[in-house]
Amino acid sequence: MILSMPLATNPYDIHIGKNLMAQLKMLIKKVYEGSKIYVITDQTVFNYHQEYLLKRLVDFEVEVVVVAPGETSKSFEVFEQVVDELIEKGIKRGHLILAFGGGVIGDLAGFVSATLYRGIDYIQIPTSLLAMVDASIGGKTGINTNKGKNLVGSFYQPKMVIIDTLLLRTLDKIEYQNGMAEVIKSAFIGDASLANQLLVSPVSEDEMIKRTIEVKRRYVLLDEFDRKERMYLNFGHTFGHAIERKSNYHIKHGFAVAVGMVIACDVGIKLGITSQETKEKLVALLKKYGLDKTVVNPNNYINEVFFDKKNINDILNMIFITDIGCPMISQIKKEDFNGCFN
Repeated sequence: MILSMPLATNPYDIHIGKNLMAQLKMLIKKVYEGSKIYVITDQTVFNYHQEYLLKRLVDFEVEVVVVAPGETSKSFEVFEQVVDELIEKGIKRGHLILAFGGGVIGDLAGFVSATLYRGIDYIQIPTSLLAMVDASIGGKTGINTNKGKNLVGSFYQPKMVIIDTLLLRTLDKIEYQNGMAEVIKSAFIGDASLANQLLVSPVSEDEMIKRTIEVKRRYVLLDEFDRKERMYLNFGHTFGHAIERKSNYHIKHGFAVAVGMVIACDVGIKLGITSQETKEKLVALLKKYGLDKTVVNPNNYINEVFFDKKNINDILNMIFITDIGCPMISQIKKEDFNGCFN
């Protein structure tokens, strides 16, 4: 199946299905006439898929840049190393980059593509559930700093996104749960029917991924540059990012966002925005997918959340839900958190 992303400046297609890697040459040729391709990936993904990937790129001249797996690769140091290696391997502005990996690779490779020579075309080929439903969609790229997650970055859309759900076969249970947090988030901010289905019965993987992407697609088309509606996608991320960073990224993104969504509901209940029933449905769904095990004291993260990108003049734009599928933005000051958490 194909979802179009008809953005004014850079429209592109999102291809979703099983065994799309078998069509990789044909898909690349739709957007790239050259012969030189530069793959950016991490060591874990490359170990799993090196032969599988390179066999499907046999008609191109391929160079590969491999980084260490994990969030620590989204750093200035690794960014510079990747850029230097690409230049040494002969990359030019008219070549093509493939971001082949999870969310970290998508963010890093996208930022490299956005900045090297002031812009090189790239294609996202996500290999994790989290990257398929979130990081590969919408053109947000970036790296972390000591002060927070994704604080340095760019909006830079890919030429295409290729989501081959067969790649999920190599994903372990923890990484699959990690991605399910973003599925649940998307359902709670934009697809109440999906949220209810996930609670009571299985949803086919391709259908689940498609519907999750459709939520993000809708908000990106309304607000490409994250000034209003796209901010709804940050539900759970205000505290989630702080929890990730303070754990030195030992707590994975999805598990941190799961906690962040519950915290947002607690604050929303205190402010009269969110109902207890809505929170209970969220908690039940998180528990069903094993995303209820991370326990933190929210009071320990209040200072950190004010380093968030959504902090404007010490007022935080925080995302709440009034009901399943109904998000809203509310401006929060530090004192608004008083009494929210036991």
